Amino acid sequence: MARYTGSKSKIARKFGEAIFGDDKSFEKKNYPPGQHGSNRRRGKQSEYSVQLMEKQKAKYTYGILEKQFRNLFATAKRKEGVTGEILLQLCESRLG
Repeated sequence: MARYTGSKSKIARKFGEAIFGDDKSFEKKNYPPGQHGSNRRRGKQSEYSVQLMEKQKAKYTYGILEKQFRNLFATAKRKEGVTGEILLQLCESRLG
């Protein structure tokens, strides 16, 4: 099974919040990763960008790849109720 094995601190810095729990390096470097991370010249994000970041945050938090996430979304869409809440319930049920 494939999974992300890279730096968790880098991912946390990318999103600007500690999604994997407390992290000392995240507290030291509170700017985005990469060569130009400390410049902080990011403008206003589009609505698509905000939605994409939230989706990626959920994928990293639950350790799910894109195809698995898409299948879970399709399952959540078929069920009655609020799709987003059902999707998160399905993701949580995978952890147990």
